[in-house]
Amino acid sequence: MNDTLEFNEIYQEVKGTWNDGRLRFSKQTVVYKNSKTGKVDSIPVPELTQAQWRRVCLGHGIKLCTSTGNIYKYDGFKDTDLEKISEYFKANYKVELIEKDMCVKGWNWGTAKFNGPLLSFEVNESSAFEIPLASVSQCATGKNEVTVEFHQNDDTEVSLMEVRFYVPPTTGDEGSDPVEAFAQNILSKADVIQATGDAVCIFRELQCLTPRGRYDIRIYPTFLHLHGKTFDYKIPYTTVLRLFLLPHKDQRQMFFVISLDPPIKQGQTRYHFLILLFSKEEEINLTLNMNEDEVERRFEGKLHKNMSGFLYEMVSRVMKALVNRKITVPGNFQGHSGAQCITCSYKASSGLLYPLERGFIYVHKPPVHLRFEEISCVNFARGTTTTRSFDFEIETKQGNQYTFSSIEREEYGKLFDFVNAKKLSIKNRGFKEGMKRNDNMYSDSDEDQHDAYLERMKEEGKIREEANDSDDSEGESDESFNPGEEDDEIAEEYDSKASASESSADDGDSDGDRKKKPTKKATFVKERKPRKKEKKAKDSSAPKRPMSAYMLWLNSSRDHIKSENPGISVTEISKKAGEMWKQLSKEKKEVWDAKAEEAKKEYDRAMREYKDSGGGSSGSSKKERKKKGGKNEEKKKRKSGGGGREKEKERATGNDSFKSREFISSEESSSESDKGKGQKRKGSDDEEEVVSTPPSSEESGSD
Repeated sequence: MNDTLEFNEIYQEVKGTWNDGRLRFSKQTVVYKNSKTGKVDSIPVPELTQAQWRRVCLGHGIKLCTSTGNIYKYDGFKDTDLEKISEYFKANYKVELIEKDMCVKGWNWGTAKFNGPLLSFEVNESSAFEIPLASVSQCATGKNEVTVEFHQNDDTEVSLMEVRFYVPPTTGDEGSDPVEAFAQNILSKADVIQATGDAVCIFRELQCLTPRGRYDIRIYPTFLHLHGKTFDYKIPYTTVLRLFLLPHKDQRQMFFVISLDPPIKQGQTRYHFLILLFSKEEEINLTLNMNEDEVERRFEGKLHKNMSGFLYEMVSRVMKALVNRKITVPGNFQGHSGAQCITCSYKASSGLLYPLERGFIYVHKPPVHLRFEEISCVNFARGTTTTRSFDFEIETKQGNQYTFSSIEREEYGKLFDFVNAKKLSIKNRGFKEGMKRNDNMYSDSDEDQHDAYLERMKEEGKIREEANDSDDSEGESDESFNPGEEDDEIAEEYDSKASASESSADDGDSDGDRKKKPTKKATFVKERKPRKKEKKAKDSSAPKRPMSAYMLWLNSSRDHIKSENPGISVTEISKKAGEMWKQLSKEKKEVWDAKAEEAKKEYDRAMREYKDSGGGSSGSSKKERKKKGGKNEEKKKRKSGGGGREKEKERATGNDSFKSREFISSEESSSESDKGKGQKRKGSDDEEEVVSTPPSSEESGSD
């Protein structure tokens, strides 16, 4: 059997919320680490007195009791884990894992039993529900009733506000009131802060940045009391997660940061961090309000009755002894100026970013603490306003992004080496080498940065282009619109007009002819409009383009999305599918990418076979015939229109054999212009002459 047993996604209930984490059983300790806060519960194996396996709402759970009176409950186990855990307990622990059933009858009367920090309500000696007394904020009594109120958690969607117990009167000879006795049992273990007795010590007028102001800090055995001119805060030591002692960049001040969970509240404002600012030179003589024997017995040499030193050292030393947590200080990182922090901006405020041994912390407004284990990747980006600074972006595994901007250019090398040494994932890993090669490292060029999304879009675009090229080869694309031919036709039309107008510039009748010619132009343009709207006809027998990996996945998942969301619209399906695709794991996406690649290979093979068999040639020949037929119809229309105008002129003259001077000059000029054109137009020139020049004398005589 292995020396340790580890389980992921194990849940712990904290004031109405389920926090997931990792649980590990070893021969010396049982360790649980909260994924959200990073808090670690360590239970020495010799202190274990009882272990129960129970069926709970999240599958199965374990309840562990210790000799110190603490009770730990962890849920989220599978049914198959019972045998494995039970054998491990028998082999390594002196405690046997016992199966315990919960009462699910739904009865609301039973027996209340106080078992350490838990109030257990039992029906027929089976537990119906349990109340952690540390979650109780207040307890009030009535005639035969006890009302229990609970601390509220901002992370919960639904909160339990209070529970009322009816305590029946007893007929015994005992003089104690059962209601008061019940309430006292609750208050003895409840997390109710009552400022009774004297404080251990008091620090006067300390400067506090969050919440802002000057406060007197009174240190009590179980809680911290901040007394200000406007507000008071009482902070139990059980809510303190971490302590930080950070030197200011000016080397004359010190930050003392207290991380809180749950945070302290003032109206709708939540303060997750308590930040105190001290001067390095300020000293204090401190006397604890306890006798020496009590100080020695309680703090075991960590504190003394009389102490003296710098103020920030005394505050941090007292807090460390009372909270029983280590104080985190900056590690080996040193910036360009020699300080252990980096000046930057977060959101709208300027502050200091401290790279620590296991995370980053930013002070002070708003304070941010990011542990390495919750960071997904980091990114070095250009500054938005100047080339002398850059941005440092941090993305968490929960999808949140924190951007620390306006960092001096000189800090880049130190920060990059630190991130690289901590083995954090860097998005643009090639960025540093690009900066070394180019002095202007923040120019407008994007060549230094690698954008994975852009590369993927380029690949998909290449696939579409290849598919479009293959479709274009099936039918006629360039021949359907030939600018050269159209320009020639238009030029010939206007050339013939120009020759006719030049020859008749001296006579007044030619002015009348020129006035009629713009109508010809308008008619010609109107006839050409339908030709521009002609669309390319696709061959139905050609192979269809392959779908992308996302489209293949969407087709297979559409019915599943509809079944889970009845009545969902088409647009909502697309939106929902996009979110699901984004959350899909890399391994599952690779399966669909492989299918898309296989579909593309199949498409390329089918297209080659289609082209080898002569596909696409029939469509182009049909289009050519259609185009030539349209041209012939146009020319016939223009010819018929020109013949009508000639007959009108003949009626106006009244004599077939008479030819005017204008008639002869226009005929000669048109024939000369036609000869100058040469071989440019052959078959179509004869028809164009009919439109632009009147008939010869022989033709008119024959008529």
